Amino acid sequence: MTDRESKGTNPVATAGMQDKERIARAALARLMEPQDSVGLALVRALGAVDALGVATGELAVGPTVEQEITALLVEAGGPSTWVGLPASLRRWAPRVSDLAPERDLETMRRLGGRFIIPGDELWPEQLEDLGLQEPLCLWWRGQEQPLPPLVRTIALVGSRDSTSYGASVTGDFAFGLAQRGYTVVSGGAYGIDAHAHRGALSGGGAGLPTIAVMAGGVDRFYPSGNEDLLRAVATQGAVISEVPPGSAPTRYRFLQRNRLIAALASVTVVVEARWRSGALNTAHHAESIGRVVATVPGSIHSANSAGCHRLLRDGGAVCVTDVGEIAELAGAIGESTSEEKSADVSVHDGLSLEDLILLDALPLRSTSSVEKLTVVAGLSPDAVRAGLGRLGLMGLASSERGAWKRAKNT
Repeated sequence: MTDRESKGTNPVATAGMQDKERIARAALARLMEPQDSVGLALVRALGAVDALGVATGELAVGPTVEQEITALLVEAGGPSTWVGLPASLRRWAPRVSDLAPERDLETMRRLGGRFIIPGDELWPEQLEDLGLQEPLCLWWRGQEQPLPPLVRTIALVGSRDSTSYGASVTGDFAFGLAQRGYTVVSGGAYGIDAHAHRGALSGGGAGLPTIAVMAGGVDRFYPSGNEDLLRAVATQGAVISEVPPGSAPTRYRFLQRNRLIAALASVTVVVEARWRSGALNTAHHAESIGRVVATVPGSIHSANSAGCHRLLRDGGAVCVTDVGEIAELAGAIGESTSEEKSADVSVHDGLSLEDLILLDALPLRSTSSVEKLTVVAGLSPDAVRAGLGRLGLMGLASSERGAWKRAKNT
């Protein structure tokens, strides 16, 4: 465009043609916060490489670019007037000196992870439904295989302070969905999120049983109490984020990542949520892009279900009570519905959900103590001891000097 003027050397100028786009997006991910509408519009208008040049002060632009940004903001439902690009440049300026995209990319290589951008094979196409709010990139740690089709992905979300009822329902849902070949998406937090990931891992199945969408960088498994769980998710599924390694999981980033959870799934199920739970924010994102929202009824006396009842009362959510109903909402052709409750018979058939979770937590080669298993499985010490006894009697677990491991061929 004729109204651009170079003021210096673009930070990606020395990179090869194929690498420029990736390096630019990696740099922009650290320069701009998620959902920075002006920044995202700038990338849409100029492309990532030139947008980085403008954002860092290497390129100057004239009124035509601002007009393009205004049009994109209006198209996305924003105002027709905004403070202008100079205000955004001042907002980004303090971070320019900290940009080191090659370092961030090297961190991902060291972790065995991937950096993916739109157009890559791993890029989830359903994120395009976010429009202008589609993320610039994803930092991916886990199995390197594409997500299943949208109708095969379900989000299970809810409160961090879940009750035993919420934990049980979430575990049953996640396990049943994974058994049927669905991918369960959640946020890696305590409470409902953790139960969703554990249940899905126990359900196993081919492909990606579960995906954790993080609010901070994937170099750090947060919260620390879920570190072992998230490592298991990264081993069997995937842990992803739109913010670069080293980014702190701040409160507003939790809210921003909720749109990714909603966009990745065909159905968002709010299992248990208080009146102002962040899970409702995920539900609203899902509604805004035409996704199905479902929720689970609870006791009218439970504050932990007040948000679920609010969704039902406001008319935007469908009531669900079993896995078949969720599968039906997802619209997957040929999936069993509520008349077909059981999975295929296997050596694990008849185990309770707690025993399945405990079995999944047992190591195959080394042994693990009861104390360690309580952390990994998220069960009480009494439940772990009782479960180990049952698994031992069934020949699924073995004990060595007071520690336990999974029996062979299980």
